[in-house]
Amino acid sequence: MKKIINTIIVTLTLAPLFLTGCGPAPQSGDSALSVLASTSFLADIAQNVVGERVKVESLLPIGADPHAYQAAPADASKIAESDVLILNGLEYEHFIESLLENAGGERLVIEATAGLEAHPAVENAEETEAGAGEVHEAGDPHLWLDPNLVITYVENIRDGLSKADPNGAEIYQSNAEAYIAQLQELDAFIREQVDTIPAERRLLVTNHEALGYFAERYGFEVVDTILPSFSSEAGASAQEIAAAIEAIKSSGAPAIFLGEVENADLAEQIAAETGVQVVDSLYLEIPDRRRTRADVRRHDET
Repeated sequence: MKKIINTIIVTLTLAPLFLTGCGPAPQSGDSALSVLASTSFLADIAQNVVGERVKVESLLPIGADPHAYQAAPADASKIAESDVLILNGLEYEHFIESLLENAGGERLVIEATAGLEAHPAVENAEETEAGAGEVHEAGDPHLWLDPNLVITYVENIRDGLSKADPNGAEIYQSNAEAYIAQLQELDAFIREQVDTIPAERRLLVTNHEALGYFAERYGFEVVDTILPSFSSEAGASAQEIAAAIEAIKSSGAPAIFLGEVENADLAEQIAAETGVQVVDSLYLEIPDRRRTRADVRRHDET
């Protein structure tokens, strides 16, 4: 079951890359639009919408954890030079707030989650003994881990880009329709994989509150989260660690899942106490450009 869940999440988080089989495309001569996304996964979603008309840049480099990112002076220049800035929203981009306040110029800001209802903030997350890092009062920002919600991301990006570049509206509409169809196919694929897992075994233990939308869509139960926060930079008290150990033992959850950029030390400590596996190869908040469609197939076969 661990392999199936890992394959599903790897497939989901790599979707913006392998659905179309292309990375960033060169900007065409008839459009000088400068499009900047806050993170690499948003840049990949947007690239599927713009196709070859525009090259979408990511403010965060590949491999950077958005929760821990420290903005560099060059980031302000990138924002100042942009015509369109794509954000996830829901307070996900705390690192960008000061940059936006100080950036010059004018730009269209697209909030990819506009119109979506977020899961409420983690209750009392800010009161943990070890500190909770970022507190997302607007709710859980990780909506892209449900491909059906990504459809709204695509529609918002399409509409915003069409406003900024009316001459490209037909291209954005056509690309968005094709991408949405592929997201729907992805949803069906995930459901097929999940159907092979007995309902009573669909249990997840995660490092932080990142897989709530995935779990809700596909019928998983999030047994526990080590860090009681939507941020991977949060801390956990001794009481919370003990509670996580008890939850794993009592539920029979087989593994702890965490993102590739997250610190695995605490998860390894809990795993040693409970005898479960730590799966730390998930690209929950960044795409891995080193992987290809063939890599995903090989992962599934193992």
